[in-house]
Amino acid sequence: MSARAVTPREGTPAPALNDRALGWLRFIWDKATTPDDWSDQGEPLPWWDRYTAPPMCSFPRFDVHNMAYVLPVMLEATPAWREVYTRIADELVRRYTSFWGAVDWCTLIGPDPGADRYPPAWQAFIPEPLRGRYPVPGWTGNGIEPWGLQPDPCGADGNVFYRGWLNLVLGIRRYVSGEATEHQPIEITGYQSRQFTWTHARIAEFISAQFRSRPQGPHCENTKIWPFCVSATGLGLKLYDALLGTTLSEPVPRWFDYLRRHYMSLTRSGELRTFALYYDPMEQRLHSLPGPSVAHGVFPCLLYMYPQDREFSLWIYELAMRRLGWFAPDLPLSRLRADPNHLSTALWMAHEVEDTATEDRLRDYIESEYQPRFFGEENDRFGFWFGYDSTWPRGQVNAIVMLVESGSPGAWWRIFNEPLRASVSEPRLRGVDYPGIGIRRAQNDMVHRVLTIETTAATPSRRRTPTSFTVDRLPAPAEVSVTVDNQDSAGWHVTGAHSIRLDLDIDDHRIRVAFPGGSSR
Repeated sequence: MSARAVTPREGTPAPALNDRALGWLRFIWDKATTPDDWSDQGEPLPWWDRYTAPPMCSFPRFDVHNMAYVLPVMLEATPAWREVYTRIADELVRRYTSFWGAVDWCTLIGPDPGADRYPPAWQAFIPEPLRGRYPVPGWTGNGIEPWGLQPDPCGADGNVFYRGWLNLVLGIRRYVSGEATEHQPIEITGYQSRQFTWTHARIAEFISAQFRSRPQGPHCENTKIWPFCVSATGLGLKLYDALLGTTLSEPVPRWFDYLRRHYMSLTRSGELRTFALYYDPMEQRLHSLPGPSVAHGVFPCLLYMYPQDREFSLWIYELAMRRLGWFAPDLPLSRLRADPNHLSTALWMAHEVEDTATEDRLRDYIESEYQPRFFGEENDRFGFWFGYDSTWPRGQVNAIVMLVESGSPGAWWRIFNEPLRASVSEPRLRGVDYPGIGIRRAQNDMVHRVLTIETTAATPSRRRTPTSFTVDRLPAPAEVSVTVDNQDSAGWHVTGAHSIRLDLDIDDHRIRVAFPGGSSR
């Protein structure tokens, strides 16, 4: 079976956000905007996922950067409404650059004194000859020679997974906001709470220089190079280039070639034999999971590889799916029991490339086994529980599966290859009373000169209460016409040289604002 790459559907509006997407947006808004203390004197609230995929990913930073991915995907449905995504992204950056954002680099210093006492489940992540004396993945080992102690988590020789994902989150923030912030100072907390000043531009340039000088890829933990982390780091550069017209990602394809030649291998029959979880250049060892489990090393990388190298990603996706037998149409769903991260990524990839047969089968399993439900006092938040005994839905796993709920096929690829650019000449919404009123769709048709808005009650208890918001960047606001649910509306007035205010109630409405040259019908 072959998946096919989705070609962009230029001119086709993205579907409106569904109830699940709106419920997930409501929950991540709660997480982002509820104050908590990420300094060395505080601790993140328990709904931040620092529990999933130990020992590698069980740090709250992973929830932060994973949470950002859905924002530009949702933006396809609401490109004329960006303020909610910008606020969330700002709060994510603030946490990412805190002490808890780099807690591993700031506290896991030198060789791990517990290297001889790891639980059996962790031993699979360590080459057998090194067990008992080698740090498990997740032990960053700041201070290990030959690099020594490096207080700056962003400017270190290693720790690429910190600055790589920070660069990606900053790129997403710039994408959803449309604001040129790449030269604004960013204060990053490092070892012993020292502060280090960077900018988005400097971080991207530093990463690019590392790719140029290290064809094998920069390392994450001292001393491991992970395709997972390096591919994510490359994706952040690709987004930076797509938004700013630079060429900083130019050396990344060379690393993809290195990966093909050195970090993976096939059997004589063409099956996937090895795929590096990581390579340690100091030990000169490549560590790959054995047997069919090798495929589980592929799935975490697909999200980051696909927008950079579509052909290679489709090929490695098919290799991994065949190795596990997940393509087989008669595969009993009970056989799909696997790490939720990997199965969710397989579902996302099938959705992204319109491999509909596989998507339907995986979705059936996930719907029946992974406990999707609305929750909260008003049942207006949404998430999957994945069988975990937890109060809150796990952020890291939900972040991937919610890409499927929130966007159409090809949405992730388009962010990095055909980005939606904020235009100062197109009308936009601002001052929306979120999370009272929710926006399912906010899209401009610049050919017919119509802004279409679909609203809902994001907080059900506020349904039918009054609200208002502004539409600005209108060429001649006194000449617009407005319909609400196909009826001419007088519930608006001009508030400025390029703006109007819409007065309405919080409910399900379809609003059309026609500006000069267009029609509201």
